Amino acid sequence: MTASDKPMTAQRLLALLNYTYLLLVMFVIAGILTAAMTLQYVKGELPCPLCLLERVAMLGVCFGIMLNFRRGFSYQNTGFSLLFAIVLLVISVRQSLLDIYPRPGHEYIGSAIFGIHMPVWSIIIALALLIAYAIKLAILGGDEYLREADVSEFPAIRRIADILSIYVIAICLINLVSVVLQCGFGECHTFGYKLLQ
Repeated sequence: MTASDKPMTAQRLLALLNYTYLLLVMFVIAGILTAAMTLQYVKGELPCPLCLLERVAMLGVCFGIMLNFRRGFSYQNTGFSLLFAIVLLVISVRQSLLDIYPRPGHEYIGSAIFGIHMPVWSIIIALALLIAYAIKLAILGGDEYLREADVSEFPAIRRIADILSIYVIAICLINLVSVVLQCGFGECHTFGYKLLQ
């Protein structure tokens, strides 16, 4: 190995770690959205309007990650994901504060998972996303090395990212149809599917 090969090897390792990290983040969010939709369709727990916005924010984080896989690295794509993580945090904090003191007719919507309701889980998810991005930047540093090592240099990761991206897009489309059925073209509610009544 020559002296000029060492930096490229280190850059490829950093790029591999970065793409693996992004893939794991998208996988976890896809799992969370799948669980939320399972609760909706299997247990019949309709999401409230703020819950729907939280799903949009999670899909926005995934969209920023998908752009990194499709178009190559850009700080704009990372910023897009971070922006939606902040939106998720704001929406979920607002929803939790609205329901911090349960009152008749305004209890938390849906069942608790491990004793925690979805708005509080959304706060945890948003904070985990922001902390994970901060740790990634602190450990892996800036992402300039990704300009040298494209995702196409890692065909297995590229294939997994493509499949996972298609899955996230499918979740997004199913969610869109569900929202239209639930809300129609007016105010949203949690009493049933408006267009199916």
